[in-house]
Amino acid sequence: MQSNTQARAMTRTEAEQLALTALGHIAADPDLLGRFLADTGIGPETLRQAASEPGFLAAVTGHLMANDAVMLAFAANHGVTPEDIVRAHAALSSGEPVDD
Repeated sequence: MQSNTQARAMTRTEAEQLALTALGHIAADPDLLGRFLADTGIGPETLRQAASEPGFLAAVTGHLMANDAVMLAFAANHGVTPEDIVRAHAALSSGEPVDD
């Protein structure tokens, strides 16, 4: 997902795409995945089922936001800004597009 230089509302679809990319980023690193599972209380055996639950993708973006180093690394590796992550989290949490 590419970031625009000017802030604009993020659609739910865009927010979901960013969160799914973030989930892949987390899942690719055993340490990050372990912290994510511990923080959310989800077990490895129920991760797939939990992923279909409302609020799961907001938990993914919230997890990124809880650790600046992780959020900055994700943003740099995936061509987004920390503000994109915040807007995605807000859109996923509220169900409404969010402006900066």
